[in-house]
Amino acid sequence: MTEPKIWSELVPKPKKSRARWLIYLALAAVYIWAFAGVPYSGIKETAGQVTKAILAGLFSPDWDYVYLPDGEDLLRGLLDTLAISILGTIISTLICIPFAFWSATNMSRSRFTSGSGKMLLSLIRTFPEVVMALLFIKAVGPGSFAGVLALGLHSVGMLGKLFADEVENIDPGPAEALIASGASRLQILRFAVLPQVLPGFLSYTLYRFEINLRSATILGVIGAGGIGTPLIFALSSRNWDRVGIILLGIIVMITVLDFVSGAIRKRLV
Repeated sequence: MTEPKIWSELVPKPKKSRARWLIYLALAAVYIWAFAGVPYSGIKETAGQVTKAILAGLFSPDWDYVYLPDGEDLLRGLLDTLAISILGTIISTLICIPFAFWSATNMSRSRFTSGSGKMLLSLIRTFPEVVMALLFIKAVGPGSFAGVLALGLHSVGMLGKLFADEVENIDPGPAEALIASGASRLQILRFAVLPQVLPGFLSYTLYRFEINLRSATILGVIGAGGIGTPLIFALSSRNWDRVGIILLGIIVMITVLDFVSGAIRKRLV
């Protein structure tokens, strides 16, 4: 039988309790500092009327805007957003594959090589997609092409890091067996590395596609194409009925594609 613990062992030590209180005080100071930096000028007198108008438009959407034979409509905007997210994801995935093997420590001959790759991916991740979209709008003009380039380049940073982590976590056994049998580096890559990393690559790509789909709706607000462009026009003109149908279309599209993408990722992993 094990001896019962004495009371002194059950009571928390003073040092641990002091450390906890210090952590709590630090968190409280951070929250106070964060709230103190947020300016509050009060609620406008017209806030109630605007809220009622927005809710009325959301619950009575403009169904005629779903399809317009002679102009831009909801379906064209959603398809444009979907195309932007798909092309941006494809571009970033193709660029990320060499970056992943460059940044993986088990695939590089020196830590400097893998470290330089990771540093470059970290540098790319520092720029939000909105900033990149503004830069590409200045370079190639407003439209869907700027949105594709912005999403394609911005996704390289995070997707490349995930790909590199997937490469670093592979089982070295199959590669060692092929090396012992005299296989070339290309054969090792094809038969030992790629079969292990491809399911993870595809899963991360689908996950990134879900993120890009949401980002594509935002990029249209600044002129990078997609459904965000008619959304900002409807908000500017206070056409709440049209705002309601656009938001409803975005919700339906993202929900359906999230369900499909999640089902595919469950089969891959």
